[in-house]
Amino acid sequence: MTSSMNQQAAASQKSRAEQETENEANRLRDEVDAALAVVALRSPDEVDSLQMAADRIERAARDLADAVRQIAEQRQAAEE
Repeated sequence: MTSSMNQQAAASQKSRAEQETENEANRLRDEVDAALAVVALRSPDEVDSLQMAADRIERAARDLADAVRQIAEQRQAAEE
């Protein structure tokens, strides 16, 4: 089995909540990378861009935390 086939098999075994969590984690990584790119510019004209990047990171982190909590609740309910 090739690597991509293994990844597809693993992805098909993930629940919707697990897939959402992975998507949110990837989104957060993307937002952090974008923020670091703005930081690297070191331009005083980028203050608004930095503020917007911080806002996007906060939203993405909150969404990821919510997705992780959803998995925790599902797993706890499955134990009961």
